[in-house]
Amino acid sequence: MTDRPPVPPFTQETAAQKVQAAEDAWNTRDAQRVSLAYSEDSVWRNRDTFIKGRAEIVAFLISKWERELDYVLRKNLWCFAGNLIAVRFQYECHDRDGQWWRSYGNELWEFDERGLMIRREASINDVRIEEHERRIRGPRSPDEAGVELPVR
Repeated sequence: MTDRPPVPPFTQETAAQKVQAAEDAWNTRDAQRVSLAYSEDSVWRNRDTFIKGRAEIVAFLISKWERELDYVLRKNLWCFAGNLIAVRFQYECHDRDGQWWRSYGNELWEFDERGLMIRREASINDVRIEEHERRIRGPRSPDEAGVELPVR
């Protein structure tokens, strides 16, 4: 079995690395690549959807990115302890009708000893925005490392 460094117990530095790696992977919108950060039997709650295992994760992400067009994400470390990480995030996307959305959320992550996520719980709220209100235009540049977006 392959390790997915960094592995727990997390430090401030390694927890931040884990969060940035997740952001980078999700911004590829490559469901197969993203799924490799999760254990084979990982369980998720994403809004009102319950998912178990990599195959369901891949199917969920493919469907998500077919609806959420031009998706781009920012994640920030909130807190961590041992093998747990809490994250705040925002992402923006538009639907097929051209309506832009900003989604705000919190995630709770639990990892196994190999650094694979075994549990992910995400609570997410969506806000309609106009295209000119967008503030996330692409993957994070190096000078944006650790920068948090405003709440509103």
